[in-house]
Amino acid sequence: MLILSNIEVKYLGIILVLKGVSLKISEGSVICLLGPNGAGKTTLLRAISGMLKPQQGRVTDGKIEFEGLRVENQDPELLARKGVMQVMEGRRMLEHLTVEENLKLGGYTKFKGRAIKENLKLIYGYFPALYLRQNKVSGYISGGEQQMLAIGRALMAHPRLLLLDEASLGLAPLMVKEIYNILGRIHKEEQTTMFVVEQNANIALGFAEYGYVMETGRIVLDGTAENLSANEDIKEFYLGLSTVGQKKNYRDLKHYKRRKRWLG
Repeated sequence: MLILSNIEVKYLGIILVLKGVSLKISEGSVICLLGPNGAGKTTLLRAISGMLKPQQGRVTDGKIEFEGLRVENQDPELLARKGVMQVMEGRRMLEHLTVEENLKLGGYTKFKGRAIKENLKLIYGYFPALYLRQNKVSGYISGGEQQMLAIGRALMAHPRLLLLDEASLGLAPLMVKEIYNILGRIHKEEQTTMFVVEQNANIALGFAEYGYVMETGRIVLDGTAENLSANEDIKEFYLGLSTVGQKKNYRDLKHYKRRKRWLG
């Protein structure tokens, strides 16, 4: 469904963030991307969804193909119509509008009238909490409900590819579990392909079937979720476990040491 071939991304024409990134996402799969802050994960999602342009960014080399068509540097509204929807980090709802008004905006690019109403029923079925808050101003609902709203708004367009940027950020563990359980239902019942960016490696590897690890704008490791979970470097740097299973504080580890181990 999606192929990235050796792409480079620059902001303002000079700041190189992605440095030859290649990956593949098959239709119907759930893929995750792990990496620390500043690795370039959000930039990668923006490159796929077309959201680089508002940030003065651009794919300057390589190519992005979605269902066989070149889509790098296309406008985000065109990509949304093709079925690529991004749930951005920080939720980004229109806080002065109600929950239902936010949801309706999510389907605006593809649907009108009765189809919007049918889509609302589908979203409320997955997120009953949103149904109970449908007339509430979205800025006054809880953080977990706002995350549900952000996901529901993207689903209103019936995406072919759903991009999720840090869906667990700032949420209590029970709320994270609930949201990912719902995402699992959506993937199974709607056959929605998902690309999940997460710092929470436990959540990501438990949800996805295949994963990539990004460091300083490059993919440094990839494999099945099972193999990545068993990888000693993943255990150490992302799950916080040493080789003997003891918790360890890695704040003082130098970046060059991690890069040396990734690259062998």
